[in-house]
Amino acid sequence: MSETQVTIEDGLNGGLKRQSAGLGQPLHGATVSFHNIGYKVKVGGSCLCPKKIVTKDILIDLNGIMKPGLNAIMGATGSGKSSFLDVLAARKDPAGLSGEVLIDGANQPPNFKCLSGYVVQDDVVMGTLTVRENLSFSAALRLPASVSQKEKKDKINKLIEELGLGWVADSKVGTQLIRGISGGERKRTNIGMELIIDPPVLFLDEPTTGLDASTANSVLLLLKRMASNGRTIILSIHQPRYSIYRLFDSLTLLVHGQQVYHGPAQTALDYFSDIGYTCEPHNNPADFFLDIINGDSTAVSFDGIKQDDPDAVTMSRRSIEGKLVQEYRSCLNFKQTEAELEKIIRGRQLTSPSPSRTITYHTGFFTQFRWVLKRTFRNLMLNPQTSVAQIGVTVFLAVIVGLIFFDVTNDQSGIQNRFGALFFITVNQCFSSLSAAELFISERKLFIHEYISGYYRLSVYFLTKILSDIITLRTIPAIVFSCVSYFMIGLKPTVEAFFIFMFSVTLVSYTATAMALAISADQTVVAIANIFMTIAFVFMMIFAGLLVNLPSIASWLAWLKYLSIPRYGLAALQVNEFRGLALCSGNSTINPPGVVCTGEEFLQQQGVDSSSWGLWQNHVALSVMTLCFLTITYLKLHFIKKFT
Repeated sequence: MSETQVTIEDGLNGGLKRQSAGLGQPLHGATVSFHNIGYKVKVGGSCLCPKKIVTKDILIDLNGIMKPGLNAIMGATGSGKSSFLDVLAARKDPAGLSGEVLIDGANQPPNFKCLSGYVVQDDVVMGTLTVRENLSFSAALRLPASVSQKEKKDKINKLIEELGLGWVADSKVGTQLIRGISGGERKRTNIGMELIIDPPVLFLDEPTTGLDASTANSVLLLLKRMASNGRTIILSIHQPRYSIYRLFDSLTLLVHGQQVYHGPAQTALDYFSDIGYTCEPHNNPADFFLDIINGDSTAVSFDGIKQDDPDAVTMSRRSIEGKLVQEYRSCLNFKQTEAELEKIIRGRQLTSPSPSRTITYHTGFFTQFRWVLKRTFRNLMLNPQTSVAQIGVTVFLAVIVGLIFFDVTNDQSGIQNRFGALFFITVNQCFSSLSAAELFISERKLFIHEYISGYYRLSVYFLTKILSDIITLRTIPAIVFSCVSYFMIGLKPTVEAFFIFMFSVTLVSYTATAMALAISADQTVVAIANIFMTIAFVFMMIFAGLLVNLPSIASWLAWLKYLSIPRYGLAALQVNEFRGLALCSGNSTINPPGVVCTGEEFLQQQGVDSSSWGLWQNHVALSVMTLCFLTITYLKLHFIKKFT
């Protein structure tokens, strides 16, 4: 472990032993210096036309220092400010990244993203939980096991008080269906979840997004109060009002990935005035800076250029950008920053380089499993569309199926009705699993943020989500559906047959759900995942055994039936129902021409093995498919892009 990492972790643990010197007590924030930072990405191109791939510069040769205080990164849309923030926070994909970021004059520890705090632009808290429950979750997983439960509870209570969340501490954060706290309180909750670990540096990406002017001002006043007590806060922001701008201690202005200013926020206006851009009285400095960058300010002239000529205006703006970059690199402030950076390099601590990025955990597997499983189940139970609607829809469909196929008879019409009922039940279980597409997609941002911040292991998240979904949304509805429909239809009246039916229906649901997860695990849009799953289920349905007689399929297409989930489920249900079933009245042992009188004969026509092994081989096939699909799901989650 590097010396820097020891220093940061010692500071972290020391803050915890003090029971978190809260926002009102002096802290020692880290000094972040960045040296020759560059970042490139490859855009365009495809497998068919790889020559069209071009390299785009996102960040170009950035240098500077951010000390304890409120450090703002500003720029127009697409200027690279969020990418720059991610680089400083060690949350950017290392591919294409050059330069280095030092913490207190030494290399970033490999697990810096776990030691620092990062508040993402889109709030990532569990909306069905209360403010206190969200903070408790963060404390339980991110604080060391050496911190007692009483210390954690005291820390949470103090943090709630200092964040001004006391009167909403036991209110739900809120979802689209559940009324919750305000946007400002939600943002403070996000900040509180990061402050739990007393991070040496707190990063915030566009903390005022979605907030009204007054609420945004109150959030920045909170950050300023923290910064005034020695905490290092680095944030990206687009176009703040003046009351927010004047809170900044340091300002970094970016234009197309290049610095045009880096230094004290209070001297920025004087700097631009010195190079010929004067801010008009009563104009917001933040608006003024963006106007200069975009070439829209009255201080910027387009002499000899027709305003209706977009190409000429674009060229002029590029020349302005070049002039701003050149002016900054020749100013006194830039030279002072360079001298300070050289001093940091000369006094750099002798630590081994740490190019790798690792995730460290303060809690064990079972602690993580208990807390994540508890939160997942609580979220499901408090979510109306999963807890109430799912059971309601299941009961409704079971009653409809029971009424349509009510009390089937043991004759030729009974064969068709039984077969139709079993087919519908099997297909219904498959299409009901489409809801599983949302399992990993809806919480993608939350999972990625918590995973790379060191909340829990991937295996913990995967197992808890699978267990919660299988028990609540697959097993219980399958049991309810079986209990309602089985006896209404009048299927084989034996205890063994009923439980085999229930087991088969549940297993089909498991397999279809696993396939849905395997398809959707690396998708970001639910609609696209649903399209893929629907197409797959439609083709599987063709080879289930109802729409086409399986023994009659051409040999070069017959292999597709082995990939059909409905085929295995329907075959198992057919064997369970038709085996030993008498379908002709009378004692004659000779069948009338073209009439099937026993269930075994019907199964033979369908190409289904009526033996006991014929039943259980379908269950084995479904189980193997389930395991294969879950393995694919886990691998997809493991390899999905977890950096921006």
